[in-house]
Amino acid sequence: MRRTLIALLLAAAMPAYAQQPPALEPIPEPPPMPGEGVVEEPEVTIIQRGEDTVTEYRIRGQLYMVKVTPLHGVPYYLIDKEGNGQMVREDALPSLAVPMWVIKSW
Repeated sequence: MRRTLIALLLAAAMPAYAQQPPALEPIPEPPPMPGEGVVEEPEVTIIQRGEDTVTEYRIRGQLYMVKVTPLHGVPYYLIDKEGNGQMVREDALPSLAVPMWVIKSW
């Protein structure tokens, strides 16, 4: 009885074991991402105004941050958070900068 049971189980498993795996083809490399490898670095302009040092940061000609370093005191930042040209004072750089991209502009 045992031999018959083992023979039936082997006979049932034999077709699955005998199947050959399909011929695998290598996956082609994905196309490069648009703008990959191009990192836009900000244009930095340092201006001396009286006793203060003003550092302006621009990307594509648009001013987005100003760092003011007084002769005596702690530096502070003016940041354009919405891209509309209105600067908001930040006494220290924020620890978390939420990405804000312009989707469409007129």
